[in-house]
Amino acid sequence: MTFIRVETLSRRYGNIAAVDGISLDFPTGSFTALLGPSGCGKTTLLRLIAGFEAPAEGQILFDGKLMADPERQVAPESRGVGVVFQSYALWPHMDVAGNVAYPLKTRRTASTEIATRVGDVLEIVGLAGFQARRIEELSGGQRQRVALARCLVADQKIILFDEPLANLDMHLRASMVDAFRDIHRRTGATIVYVTHDQAEALALADRVAVMSKGKLLQVAPPQEVYRAPADATVAGFVGRGGLIAGSVKEAAGGTAMVEAAGHRFKARSGGKATGPAKILLRPEALRLASEGFAARVVDAVYRGPVYEVRLALATDEELVLDSIHAPAVGELVHVACSDAWVIPTA
Repeated sequence: MTFIRVETLSRRYGNIAAVDGISLDFPTGSFTALLGPSGCGKTTLLRLIAGFEAPAEGQILFDGKLMADPERQVAPESRGVGVVFQSYALWPHMDVAGNVAYPLKTRRTASTEIATRVGDVLEIVGLAGFQARRIEELSGGQRQRVALARCLVADQKIILFDEPLANLDMHLRASMVDAFRDIHRRTGATIVYVTHDQAEALALADRVAVMSKGKLLQVAPPQEVYRAPADATVAGFVGRGGLIAGSVKEAAGGTAMVEAAGHRFKARSGGKATGPAKILLRPEALRLASEGFAARVVDAVYRGPVYEVRLALATDEELVLDSIHAPAVGELVHVACSDAWVIPTA
């Protein structure tokens, strides 16, 4: 079972709709990131797929077979799903091999086969030779790899990740992102990955489902979510940038002529409507120039290779751009724009 479908799925806690009428397919072998702020419903959706929660409305199907609806519920252990938690959920009294082998022992797999399969998955996750290590001897990243190996050894075709990197430092997170990408390539599993970290979602997934208040706002490849967000909420949550008020003067063929903050320029557009609009300007599409938006420098923070420069327009709206040089705070500058996106109207 590898194709997941949820249809008009809802889950409530009292008067709160944690998941509110969501319909979404997870194709076989896909890597989908559920992205959104805390409380948006992404973990509840994952728990519904895993079988840890029951839906109030709607249904969940794996390869067309009903897993759950308001009347019926297939047990989590019967769904063929592997789950990797933020907390690792490892047994401290067992060594690495014991933790990884546990799913096979519950199936009464032969001991010789267990040893072979444990060794194989530990090599996949970069822990070859760690069989006898105690859990307390491992770093956070290594513990997360053990949890992943335990999931892989059971040969599950669906793997669910619930904020698996939240407890790791920046460098360990970067290495684990590479590990997850490699695991997906090796196994071809259908992966659902819950995170509030947009960088993780964009780097890992082949598509991103952005959630807010129990609803889906946009489901698309990461490049599309970043470059063409479906609404202002997605634009504000994914990536850096400024949303400014403007007006579409002309629109045709995916391009619009817009006017904002006293400046006229071209922007990408998904519609043909003219009139008031919100326009998204990403930092990488902006540069200090001799003409363009007039703005005053509010702040310049060194971010390593560049300064992140915060600017205030005459309308009191703010823009952010990256610059090799730091302009003085209070300096009046002009900003040229090479790319912009007109936020679709409802």
